[in-house]
Amino acid sequence: MALNKIILLLIAVSLSEPSSVNVSEPQCKLQGKPLHPQLWKHGDLIIGGIFSFHSGWTDRDFTFSSEPLPLQCTSLNYRAFQYAQSILYAIEEINNSTTLLPGLSLGFKIYDSCGSAAEAVRRAMVLCNGYEETASEEPCTDSFQVLAIIGESTSSQCMSIATSIGPFHIPQISHYATCACLSNKKRYPSFLRTIPSDFYQSRALAHLVRHFGWTWVGAIRTDDDYGNNGMATFIKVAQQLGICLEYSMPFLRNYPKEKLQRLIEQVQVSTSRVVVAFLSHLDLEVLVHAFAEHNLTGYQWVGTEGWIADSQVALLDSHHILVGAIGLAIPKAQVTGLWDFILDVAPLSSYGSEIFNEFWETMFNCKFPTNNESAGHTRCTGREDLSGVQSVFTDMSVMPILNNVYKAVYAVAHALHKVLNCGDTCANKRQPEPIKILEQLKKVRFRTKEGEEVYFDANGDPAAKYEIINWQPHKEGHIEFITVGLYDTSLPMNSQLTFNEHSIEWANYAKKIPVSVCSESCPPGTRKATRKGKPVCCYDCIPCGEGEMSNETDSITCVQCHQEFWSNTQRDDCIEKEIEYLSYKEIIGILLTTVSILGTCMTSLIAIIFLKYKSTPIVKANNSELSFLLLFSLVLCFLCALTFIGQPSNWSCMLRHTAFGITFVLCISCVLGKTLVVLMAFRATLPGSNVMKWFGPTQQRLSVLAFTLIQVIICLLWLTISPPFPYKNMQYYKDKIILECDLGSSVGFWAVLGYIGLLAVLCFVLAFLARKLPDNFNEAKFITFSMLIFCAVWITFIPAYVSSPGKFTVAVEIFAILASSFGLLFCIFIPKCYIILLKPEKNTKKHMMGKMPSKAL
Repeated sequence: MALNKIILLLIAVSLSEPSSVNVSEPQCKLQGKPLHPQLWKHGDLIIGGIFSFHSGWTDRDFTFSSEPLPLQCTSLNYRAFQYAQSILYAIEEINNSTTLLPGLSLGFKIYDSCGSAAEAVRRAMVLCNGYEETASEEPCTDSFQVLAIIGESTSSQCMSIATSIGPFHIPQISHYATCACLSNKKRYPSFLRTIPSDFYQSRALAHLVRHFGWTWVGAIRTDDDYGNNGMATFIKVAQQLGICLEYSMPFLRNYPKEKLQRLIEQVQVSTSRVVVAFLSHLDLEVLVHAFAEHNLTGYQWVGTEGWIADSQVALLDSHHILVGAIGLAIPKAQVTGLWDFILDVAPLSSYGSEIFNEFWETMFNCKFPTNNESAGHTRCTGREDLSGVQSVFTDMSVMPILNNVYKAVYAVAHALHKVLNCGDTCANKRQPEPIKILEQLKKVRFRTKEGEEVYFDANGDPAAKYEIINWQPHKEGHIEFITVGLYDTSLPMNSQLTFNEHSIEWANYAKKIPVSVCSESCPPGTRKATRKGKPVCCYDCIPCGEGEMSNETDSITCVQCHQEFWSNTQRDDCIEKEIEYLSYKEIIGILLTTVSILGTCMTSLIAIIFLKYKSTPIVKANNSELSFLLLFSLVLCFLCALTFIGQPSNWSCMLRHTAFGITFVLCISCVLGKTLVVLMAFRATLPGSNVMKWFGPTQQRLSVLAFTLIQVIICLLWLTISPPFPYKNMQYYKDKIILECDLGSSVGFWAVLGYIGLLAVLCFVLAFLARKLPDNFNEAKFITFSMLIFCAVWITFIPAYVSSPGKFTVAVEIFAILASSFGLLFCIFIPKCYIILLKPEKNTKKHMMGKMPSKAL
C-alpha cells in the first residue's frame, strides 16, 4: 500500500503545472525544531563555542513511526560555565582593546552539547551553516556563520567535530582535548589546541613511573579515545623502559555493574601496588566510590591532567583512596581579573537568560516564579550571594584550563588581526574566509598580558610542560595539591624530569617510596632469567658462572672476563688471574734451591779433596783430568737447576734447556770416557795389545769434546729455528695463568733429551760389560750403578713431566736433574773419598793393581 501511494504521488507531481515549481530559486527548509545558542552576543565577527553545560541526558525511545522527542539534557556541569565565561571575559578585553582588532567587535555563539558526540557535531554544523530557523527565504549557499570554534573539552567529541568541519577548514581550538591522535593533520587538518598532547604526557608518565623504580604496575583507562590512545602510548614507552603492566582495564562511568565488578576483582587479586589511571574526572569519581565500597586502599595512584588537579575529585574522596597520588598537571596560571569576572554572573544573565535561570536555580536550590509555578520550592530573587557558596563553580583550581580557553580566544583574535591587516584601525571589515584564518593561526605567536608565550607547532600543539602534583592531606582534613616536580620538553632529555622527592607523601601516608615490582632486583653478580610464560619483569636471579661477572643491578647478561682475568667470589668484578710459576719464595722453590746449592757445595768439596790428594793412586786412576772435568760438569748440572726457578723470561727459557742439555752431555761424556779408559786399560794388559796408544789422554779429551760439540750443534739449531719462549698457559687452570717456558720446537727438546739418553745407555752398556774385570777397585762397577740410577731417573721423568700440572712440571724436571747429578756424584766419587779420607792404607798402587788379597777390601 505504501509503495502504491508513492507511485501515485510521483504521477501527480509529474502531471502538475510547470509554473507550480520554482526551480531557479531553491528554498532552505530545515526539518525539526530550531537550535538556539545557550549564550550569544552580536558582533562584527562571530566566534563559536561548544561546551557540555550538561554532562548527561535522558534515554529516548526511537520507534521510527513518529518524530523523536528532543534531547533532554541533565546533570548541570559547572565547569562548562567557567569555560564559557572565560570566552566572554577574553572577548570583552579584546573589544575594549585599542591595539587588537581596533574598530571591530567580536561576538559569540556558545552551544551546549550535553556531553554527546552526536549533539556536538550537530551544534558544530549549526555554527558553520547558521540553520537556526525552521525556514529561510535565502538560498542554501549561505556563508560561514562563525570564523572559529572553541571547544569541546573531551577528545572523543573534538574528534567528531574536527572530522565534520575539517573539510571546510574552519579552525577548531580545544582547551582540554589531549588525545595524541588529534595531532594527525591528515585526519584533522583544522584542529588546534592550547593544552599539550598526550603524546608527551604518556611518555612523561612512563618516565615518572620508571624514575621511582615501579616496574610492575596496573592501569585503568577511560574507554574512549582519550584513555585508549593515551594508554596505548604509555604502554609502548613503558615497555621500552622495562615496565610491565600486570593488567590494563577499560572503564566508563556508565558501565554495567558486571564490568565494574570484574575490574574490582582484577585489582584485588593483583600484586602490583601502583595504579596508573588514565581517566577523566567524571569516571574517576565513580571508580573511587567502588574502591571505597570494597575497601581497596593503600594503592599508589599515578594520574593524568584529567583528574590529578581536580578539587572536586578530592572533595568526593571521603575514604582517602587517592591520598598520596602523584601525577601530571597543567602548570599553574593566573589571568588577572578572570576570577572576579566568573563570580560575577551578570553576563550569563545578559547573554542567555534561559541557561542562566537553570544555573541559578541549581546553584541555590530555588525556582524563579513562572505562570505554572508549583508550590514547595524556594523562590529565587536573583540577588542571592554567590560569594559565600562552596561549589565547583566557585573553585578556581582549574584556572590553568580556563587560561587555555582564554589563550584560544586571543589566538583567534591575533589571527584575525593579521588576516584583516589591522593597524590603527581595521578598515576591511569584510568577513574573511576560514581557511585564511586557519593558515594564520598556525603562524601566530604572541604573549598574553601575564607574559606567557602562545604558539602552535606543525601539529597544532603547544609546547609541552607539566607540573608534577602530589596529593597531601592537610591538618584540617582536606587535600592539598603540592607541586613536587616539573616535566618540560623544551629542556635537554636528561633534564626534562625534575623532582623534589623529600617533599612527597606516598600512599598510606608513607614517607618512603612504595615498592611495586614483580621480582626483586637482581644484585651485582647475578643476571635476570625470565620466567616462562611471564612478563619480562618477572624473573629469577641466576648467579653468574665462573669467569663471568655483572657489576650492575638487574643485569640481563653476565659478561665474560678477559682471558687474563677471572671473576671474584661475588661475581661482581673481574680480577687478574693468579700467575703461577716456580718461585724462589715458596717452599718447594726454597727446598730445590737449597738442594742445588748443597749439591754444588758437595761437588766443590770433593773437587778440593781430589785436588789435595791428586798425587795418590786412586785419584790418578782412570785419568784424573776426566775426574776433575766430571766434577766441574756436575757443578754446572747442579747450578743449571737454578735457571728453572723464578719467573720465565726469553733468556732464562733459552738458557735453562740448552745449559741442561750441554752440561749433562759433558758430564756423560766424561763418564763415558772413564768407562772406555777402564775397558782399554784391561785390554792393554793382554799380551801383544797396544790399544792404549790409540786412546790416550789426548784422545779422551777429544772424545769428550766431540760428544759435547754434537749437543752444542743440536742446541744451536733448536735456538735458531724455534727457540723456547715464555708462555702464559691458560688452558690447564681456569682461574690461574701458568707462566712457563714453551719448548718452541718439541723436536729440538726431545733431540737434546734423546742424545743425553743415547750417551747414558751407551755408557751403561760399556760399564756393565766392564763391571767384572779383575781389580780391587774397579771403577766400572760404580759407573754401572750411577748410570742405572741416571737412566731410571730419566725414564720415570718422562711420564711425570707430561702429567704434572703447572709449576710442578718444572719441579719434576729440576728433581730429575738433581737426582741424576747426585747419583753420579755419590756412585762415582763417594767411594773414592771414603778410601782417601778413611782408608788411606788402600790408596796404594799395589792395592789398586790387585797385588793384595781382595779380602782386605
